[in-house]
Amino acid sequence: MPVIFAEGISKSYRRHKRQAGIKGLVKDFFRREYETIPAVRDISFQVNKGDFIGYLGPNGAGKTTTLKLLSGILLPDSGSVKVLDEEPFQRKREFLRKIGFVMGSKSQLWWDLPAIDTFRLMQDIYDIPESDYLSRLSSLAEILNVVNLLEIPVRKLSLGERMKLETICSILHFPDIVFLDEPTIGLDLVSQEAIRQFLKWYNKEHGATILLTSHYIRDIEELCERVILINHGRITFDGTQKDLHTIYSNYVLIDIENSRGEISLEQAEKQIQIGNTCRYLIKKIDLPAVTARLDSMGSESRNLRELSFEEVLKIKMQDEG
Repeated sequence: MPVIFAEGISKSYRRHKRQAGIKGLVKDFFRREYETIPAVRDISFQVNKGDFIGYLGPNGAGKTTTLKLLSGILLPDSGSVKVLDEEPFQRKREFLRKIGFVMGSKSQLWWDLPAIDTFRLMQDIYDIPESDYLSRLSSLAEILNVVNLLEIPVRKLSLGERMKLETICSILHFPDIVFLDEPTIGLDLVSQEAIRQFLKWYNKEHGATILLTSHYIRDIEELCERVILINHGRITFDGTQKDLHTIYSNYVLIDIENSRGEISLEQAEKQIQIGNTCRYLIKKIDLPAVTARLDSMGSESRNLRELSFEEVLKIKMQDEG
């Protein structure tokens, strides 16, 4: 049964536009110009209870806007949104008690106070009974290994330590749905892994529904069976990791070192220059002809391999760009 239902939702922003220099300043003083930027365009999808979904796309694709629409921070220009059978933008108290939102670029914690003070505020906001609050905080802090950080002013903590505490702050009330917008951004590998394992535990232990945006492919590979790709505000793919990989299952990559693209392969579906290496996307059926051509040219510094999940994602997003 879907707990998130989005049907044909669109959202645009009106942005101030001004020319550079004194002339632009004077013109702007008398008549301001604006431009309309479409953020999401007619997107539709459903999410079932307990799903852990990766919501991916390049910068500016519409990922954060989508999460804000689903959480009620923004009102859609058109289309319908239902989350837990509620219209999110009505911001009903009971609805807000059932969702959590972690934004890697923004903080909920008071900068000059220990995190424990913010947690106490969250306890009051969400009416968490004292016994539940203490047991939850103890359990979450233990799992994320931040027991000794609760009473240290937030400004004295590292980014990784702060993000662990931000995550606790967002799910202290044990929400049914969690929206995660780049929760591991800027973190070291150890901190990334700690948060991944924590989210995996929370999803499994509490049956929570989680939507995750991330530019770290390992986050998606380890946590999300289903992937939704968005580009230029439109959904370009919705399916499992296996489905996405199957799209390019009949292709291989050939890397030719010390090449500046001077080797032309007419069978190549795509050619990418990476430093001194030229990368070609080749259909497996064309591989014998390509190999024969490279052999005739004496090209020995080459590497042939299957596509990784990260490379599949990059190529798919470039194709839809």
